[in-house]
Amino acid sequence: MASHAAQDARSTGGRATVSRGAVRDVALTLFAERGYHGTALSQIAAELGIRTPSLYNHMRAKQDLLSEIVLETTEQVWLDYQAAVDGVEDVAERLRQAIRTYALRHATHRREALIVNQDAGHVEEPARSRVFELRRSHERAVRGLIEEGIAIGRFKEATPSLASFGILEMCVSIARWFSEDGVLSAETVADRYSEYALRISGLVEAEDRPGE
Repeated sequence: MASHAAQDARSTGGRATVSRGAVRDVALTLFAERGYHGTALSQIAAELGIRTPSLYNHMRAKQDLLSEIVLETTEQVWLDYQAAVDGVEDVAERLRQAIRTYALRHATHRREALIVNQDAGHVEEPARSRVFELRRSHERAVRGLIEEGIAIGRFKEATPSLASFGILEMCVSIARWFSEDGVLSAETVADRYSEYALRISGLVEAEDRPGE
């Protein structure tokens, strides 16, 4: 899971152009691989081919990098969810699209996903409260889709809170095992996980619904 900035540094003999984006890119890779507390600023600097004090031209503290990564990622997850369900009338299709989007993000933004799920608790206030508010909103929204589907006979799962938790957790796991070099593409995995979500929710097929 090498960072683009580190690759650039190696290809230019260690003389990479260091920018805020390059610092963030290396931090993404190292935080994902070693954890926030397992990553020293000296390691980020070494990957960039610079001295540790030079990092402070691009950041105030390591905590700033973590807060930025986690907050921006959770904000984007929520925006992605809203875009996925916007204008979709059928609740089962809303759930399908919401979970496809969430699964796809975990396959295509693996570093961010790993960091959020292992180090969100280390984000300091005030960003911490916002991060957990967004995560709760997302979980409640997915659970709400299942509850809505149950109420109108589209789903038959007896415990929507357990179903939503299971669905979201299975998507989170994608970041740990997915490989771009694997047999299945990110899009295929996302499609299949969205189908799994409908099964977990107890989708009632049209031919089995009363009056249809």
